[in-house]
Amino acid sequence: MKPVNLAEKLAMFSSHWDPHVVANYNENDVMVVKFQGEFPFHKHDDTDDFFLVLEGEMIMDYEGRTPQTVRAGELVIVPAGVVHRPRAEREVRVLLIEPKGEPNTGDSGQPAASKPHI
Repeated sequence: MKPVNLAEKLAMFSSHWDPHVVANYNENDVMVVKFQGEFPFHKHDDTDDFFLVLEGEMIMDYEGRTPQTVRAGELVIVPAGVVHRPRAEREVRVLLIEPKGEPNTGDSGQPAASKPHI
């Protein structure tokens, strides 16, 4: 029951597309991640995807839909089954919430991140 300083946690790593677990909430991992560039298009059949932009700006692309720009202080939830791809022109810092064990790559065929605890 101690506060988690997200800026301190984000300062602990420099890699992109490498989410780190900072807390557990019910059966979910609360993670921070840095990224730049494009992630592969993918979907999660059984769970929504939660993104809260802490610093910077990201774009969420959707298959067959208009992309959405998500800025610092804004969040977007991608419903289960919706094909999507986060991307950012410049480094963005994001808080993610996913069920424990859910691969961040969904059905993309890409290897999932290891999601270390920090």
